[in-house]
Amino acid sequence: MIEGTPPASHAEAQADLWDACVERLAQEMPEQQFNTWIRPLAARVIDGGERVQVAVANRFKMDWIRAQYAGRLTALLEELAGRPVALELALAPRESPARQASTPRSLQDQVLAELPEVAAPAEPVADGQKHRLNTALTFATLVEGSANRMARAAAMHVAGSLGQLYNPLFIYGGVGLGKTHLVHAIGNQLLADKPHAKILYIHAEQFVSDVVKSYQRKTFDEFKARYHSLDLLLIDDVQFFANKERTQEEFFNAFEALLAKKSHIVMTSDTYPKGLVDIHERLVSRFDSGLTVAIEPPELEMRVAILINKAEVEHTTMPEEVAFFVAKNVRSNVRELEGALRKILAYSRFNQKEISIQLAREALRDLLSIQNRQISVENIQKTVADYYKIKVADMYSKKRPASIARPRQIAMFLAKELTQKSLPEIGELFGGRDHTTVLHAVRKIAAERAQLTELNQQLHVLEQTLKG
Repeated sequence: MIEGTPPASHAEAQADLWDACVERLAQEMPEQQFNTWIRPLAARVIDGGERVQVAVANRFKMDWIRAQYAGRLTALLEELAGRPVALELALAPRESPARQASTPRSLQDQVLAELPEVAAPAEPVADGQKHRLNTALTFATLVEGSANRMARAAAMHVAGSLGQLYNPLFIYGGVGLGKTHLVHAIGNQLLADKPHAKILYIHAEQFVSDVVKSYQRKTFDEFKARYHSLDLLLIDDVQFFANKERTQEEFFNAFEALLAKKSHIVMTSDTYPKGLVDIHERLVSRFDSGLTVAIEPPELEMRVAILINKAEVEHTTMPEEVAFFVAKNVRSNVRELEGALRKILAYSRFNQKEISIQLAREALRDLLSIQNRQISVENIQKTVADYYKIKVADMYSKKRPASIARPRQIAMFLAKELTQKSLPEIGELFGGRDHTTVLHAVRKIAAERAQLTELNQQLHVLEQTLKG
């Protein structure tokens, strides 16, 4: 704290600590999860910012937040405050005895009662903000690159010709690559063209909740009227349907009803349809019956463009050389790029210094340190060898059977993608191979990744494993 700050400003700064923490989580978490678990929380920052007391509505939610989010909340609070912060969870006071008396008795009913509300089932979904679209997520604000070009083109086609080709549209890829942005962009474009269209964006977890409550309350006619009458259903993270038999049955029914009336369905997932587990085959076949497109991690030029554009939104100019420095070191997804940018901007403002490579290096020192420790050629070799069940020694041996040569090429590709090593350096670490051998492997795997869904999925798994 700056010396001489009046007490009122000090109090405001304490209150801002929680607000800043919540804002960061809003950027990191899926919208539905954030709205369900974090947004309703009320907090007090006390003891000069050394403790944060968070009031939670009931014990079920308190236990869930403690298990799932307390660690991240504490880490963010300490990062923002610049010192240790104790997070304390407590039950909020009951509203009234009448409310207490209405609490379900069984554990099952208690859990059902805690599931998040969507809207009254009889209300029209296209009325006002019932479509649940984030109006800031449009095609205009999406940076295009080779990583998302095909998915973006398909999404624009859907927005312009509803119910025709590419129905359903299934978009898959890792966390933070822009799947949700594309889905909202489709809805916003259609809403602009056809303001009275019935559109609903929803996370798969919310659909599960709606199914449960329609059974609990015996309001299935309203449920069907809500979902079966849509012109466009946008649903995120359908992998959450795994092991939920009744939900899968109802989604299948909604799916069939919407296709029959030439409505459009757009879905996202962290894996391609046939890679989904514990989901009925007939549902998977429906997912795969339209167009399936992948969003890849953004390439270097795209990452640079994203950083420069995001900085402009924050009314800040990011020098191109700084954007290149950050883009070379933050490779996994757009969400991590945004997080890195926020750290740099905050560091710049706090220290009243202009943005430079040196400032970026200081602001991101923890991130860079972690990456330097985790992603090495040796670690890549071990991870790939474990994945394909070969010996690490095979990575730099002269053996050439396909069962060994293929994983070796994949490891070379990942070494080029995830480290700063040059081709000759990589070749040396793979048993003294020539740099042309490495280049051939990199080009071969890159080309096949664009064509072979199974290889693409394997690479996604390996990349996420290596990035921790």
